[in-house]
Amino acid sequence: MKKLSTVLAGAALAVAFAFGAQAQDKPTMGIVVKIGGIPWFNAMETGIKEKAAELGVDATMIGPTSADPALQVRAIEDLIAKGVDVIGVVPNDEAALEPVLEKAMAAGIKVVAHEGPGIKNLDWDFELASAKGFGETHAELLAQKMGGKGEYAVFVGSLTVPLHNAWADYAIAYLGEKYPDMKLIGERYGVAESVDDSRKTALDLMAANPGLKGFLAFGSQGPIGAGRAIEERRMVGQVHVLGPFSPGQGRKLVKSGAISGGFMWNPAEAGRVFVTIGKMLVDGVEITDGMEIPGLGVVHPDFENRDIITDNLIPINADTVDELADLGL
Repeated sequence: MKKLSTVLAGAALAVAFAFGAQAQDKPTMGIVVKIGGIPWFNAMETGIKEKAAELGVDATMIGPTSADPALQVRAIEDLIAKGVDVIGVVPNDEAALEPVLEKAMAAGIKVVAHEGPGIKNLDWDFELASAKGFGETHAELLAQKMGGKGEYAVFVGSLTVPLHNAWADYAIAYLGEKYPDMKLIGERYGVAESVDDSRKTALDLMAANPGLKGFLAFGSQGPIGAGRAIEERRMVGQVHVLGPFSPGQGRKLVKSGAISGGFMWNPAEAGRVFVTIGKMLVDGVEITDGMEIPGLGVVHPDFENRDIITDNLIPINADTVDELADLGL
């Protein structure tokens, strides 16, 4: 009996070692996003989990409690200490992350960014929309809704979020050139990562500027907050809100007319692309011009700046919002 117990114990130990080896063989990836708990990044996490299960990657999304660059730095430091194979990041402040990303790369960790085309310490950044196209497409739609004249305000996630501010730069320049009768109120307001801050700022701006006719809100919580302010002030149809947002979160506001529309890319798809590129890097697969990457399509990378930029914009409006929301976006 003692001999049989020893044999069984040895077999169990062998199985445990085998499973341990399999777990260790799985590439590990941590993806640090701007903020946790909001629909946009909830959808991204779904995409990460789906693609990780498909490709055999141990991938985790980390969402800080606020859009604070210092919290992202701390999360990346933790991932470096854990020795993950790949770090992904959606930056709140590119400059603030450069030192810790440099440290990650020095440790042999692959780095993938999204919404971070200016980051230098990375292997690749990928975008599902060009900054110019995203900003100008929203600007043109706002101009159409406002009849090409009137006062408007611009929201961004924060004044340090690089891509939001690039979108705003392109939108403001476009409107200044194409629609001289549209006047910008202030420069821009860094509130669009918070529904409450966006709502309060919109209410304050409408109270102080009776001629205000539009909000261009870059950051998924900006249109929601501004749309709620429009409803509170009973200004639906008189003040127009445009910007990217999660359709499930904004569906009722679109149907009421409080949000006039916007454009987005699929954050779940972005999550899947994070894992796809991370796995390619771990496997030593070279990204080349003209290759097709799932979720991005045929790519033409900028090898100097390590950017992969595609245009996969999806319109959000009364005709599309139900279908998009029903997809879990």
